[in-house]
Amino acid sequence: MSARVAGEAIAGRVDRTWKRAYDLAMKPGHRSVPAPLARSLIDRATVAGMALAQRGRRLATAESCTGGLIGAAVTAVPGCSAWYVGGVISYADRAKHDLLDVPMATLEAHGAVSAETAAAMATGALARLGADIAVSVTGIAGPEGGSADKPVGLVWFGLATAEGVTTWSTRTDGDRAAVRTAAAAAALDAVAALLSPPRS
Repeated sequence: MSARVAGEAIAGRVDRTWKRAYDLAMKPGHRSVPAPLARSLIDRATVAGMALAQRGRRLATAESCTGGLIGAAVTAVPGCSAWYVGGVISYADRAKHDLLDVPMATLEAHGAVSAETAAAMATGALARLGADIAVSVTGIAGPEGGSADKPVGLVWFGLATAEGVTTWSTRTDGDRAAVRTAAAAAALDAVAALLSPPRS
């Protein structure tokens, strides 16, 4: 299976759950992570952790716009040390380079929010942390920072294993909390989907 096809398959399999996360985050009046969605992130981490544990795999995370939301959800799950190696929060470009070996040439040519940077973040986390699977997230949570080519709400993901890396993107309308939480949900769902047998 090609990287493009694999990425599309993963994105398709997490689409419904990602939309449910988005709908919760967009409830009127919410300016921070709502309690039901915070619980949902932990539930997602639990599902991903069960799949990782069953297959004897260990996960690493590389986060930018989510700022540790994925790692927080994962470490809220009892026993996660059996399947979670650790994570890197690399917000600035220099941190992406220094901590995850993202080439400065990649950042300069494509920007921090790009398929190329998401791929490099994931492969860097995989190698640096000695994991079997690494997921990365980099995006524009807003309210500022967007452009015509890269609007607020755009998030790129990377999912790396020893076999290679796949990337995909999502776009969320909403406030900063909605973008960040939906991105964390999508990343956790992608890990679970990677380890789940495809539906016939």
